[in-house]
Amino acid sequence: MIVFVVVISMLIFWLGYRFYGRFLSRHLELDDSHITPAREINDGVDYVPAKSSLLLGQHFSAIAAAGPIVGPILAGIWFGWLPALLWIILGAIFIGGVHDFTSLVASIRHRASSVGGLVKQYMSPTSHVLFLLFVWLALIYVIIAFTDITAQTFKAVTQNIAFGPGVAITSIIYLMLGIVMGILLYKFKLNLTLATAIFLPLVLFFVWLGPRFPEPVISLMSGMSVKQWDVILLIYCFFASLVPMWLLLQPRGYLGGWLLYLTIIIALIGALFGGYHIQYPAVNTVGLKSLVNGNLIFPILFITIACGACSGFHGIVSSGTTSKQLYKESDSRVVGYGAMLLEGLVAVLALATLMMIPKGDAILKTDPNLIYANGLAKYLGLIGINFNVAFAFALLAFSTFVYDTLDACTRLARYILQELLGWKTRKGAFVATLITLALPLEILMITKTKGYLVAWPIFGTSNQLLASLILLALSVWLIRTGKNAIYTIIPMVFMMVVTMWSLVLQFLPFLKSLPDIFTGTSIKPDTWISGIFGIILFILSIWLIFEAIRVLRLKPEKAGS
Repeated sequence: MIVFVVVISMLIFWLGYRFYGRFLSRHLELDDSHITPAREINDGVDYVPAKSSLLLGQHFSAIAAAGPIVGPILAGIWFGWLPALLWIILGAIFIGGVHDFTSLVASIRHRASSVGGLVKQYMSPTSHVLFLLFVWLALIYVIIAFTDITAQTFKAVTQNIAFGPGVAITSIIYLMLGIVMGILLYKFKLNLTLATAIFLPLVLFFVWLGPRFPEPVISLMSGMSVKQWDVILLIYCFFASLVPMWLLLQPRGYLGGWLLYLTIIIALIGALFGGYHIQYPAVNTVGLKSLVNGNLIFPILFITIACGACSGFHGIVSSGTTSKQLYKESDSRVVGYGAMLLEGLVAVLALATLMMIPKGDAILKTDPNLIYANGLAKYLGLIGINFNVAFAFALLAFSTFVYDTLDACTRLARYILQELLGWKTRKGAFVATLITLALPLEILMITKTKGYLVAWPIFGTSNQLLASLILLALSVWLIRTGKNAIYTIIPMVFMMVVTMWSLVLQFLPFLKSLPDIFTGTSIKPDTWISGIFGIILFILSIWLIFEAIRVLRLKPEKAGS
């Protein structure tokens, strides 16, 4: 039964936190007598000390988006739930958790500097530029993947019912409610508790109302194509990247956090008490070959699941915002390491929604978001909630997770491009955002198949490769400050091997098709997109590795720890 898989997974995560988390804390020499940047600077804007319980929730909602849902379900379909489950558990404990925890500690030891700042200090200015370029390209692919999967959600049809238009309407209203809430909170000083009591029920009300809107509105939404939704969502990303944080991102993220926790509770209760049996194969012998060039489970499994086991994006969050709020060093264990294990649990619960489906079921041919929503709707059915209402709620919740990712990634990509080009003005922010979103727009418009399926392998690879490069930078920091780096080096080497191997597999079809250009045969857009991006990321990675080796061979310089 599914309950046994979930309970055993939770037990292993708890053991990992208790014992391996303690091991890491000891080797990182956490010391609460050290004054953290949040307490030292405490400017009331960016540097604000927070209790570990509050910071855990904020950090977790920032890192846990659609990645730990889509990746595990895709990997489970292709390879079976057992290989996916093993990688989620082992990856989160020994790789992802180490990455997030160490990134956070390294940042607070350097006045809350970003990982890019650490690369600049402990490696070289060249490494810093290469690293920022890599991060920018990785974020571009995150935007591509999650923009398109949201567009697919707005066209969702299951059991001959078009849920997508209703979810699209509700999603638009949800964003508008976030703006109104932000204005009331920051301009009219509305109490947060009262605002929550007003706006959260309103969101749930519109989830129910969405499919019941007047027919002209539903027809208008139904008539929108996936490509049109892609464009609209990128326009949203443009404005979300530029408007003040208080006006949209903070209130919308706060409301989205409530939906995130509601779905986790629903998934946990349903998996534990629903009595569902495992029906999907543990090992999918037919699907042991990936969609990418017919490659075996190794290495594609590891880059498909991505965020559920390890994510380079987490390192950017840990060293970007979370480190500026950490009250004491020992809190980094519960926030940095604990949040990654919680995300691993989210991935296990997402996988459970696949495990209850028999092989050959029609829903397996749909998108992962529909499989996830189907599982949550069944769970809610246990307490008498109508399937149509429950399914619409699950799809909206999924969309809100994606908004969190799109908001953060577009803004971060804009910051990075401004830093690279030295554009510090408002006009620079405007142009940097346009350039950042131009690439996703072009790629989504020319892809013939589902854009997220084209983007997902490169997204997963670049995200995991970013994690390995962050682990590389952290290893250099540990070595240059006279500390043991074995617990970051081993995960770094493993992730470097599987991700570089995956990149090669993804650009090989492009290289093989190059002779066709001279014969007049056109190359599929999907092939050259994966090929060109894959080659660029591969070159940047190799260059960064050589920079790290060159730096470590130089005479060590005195560096802060």
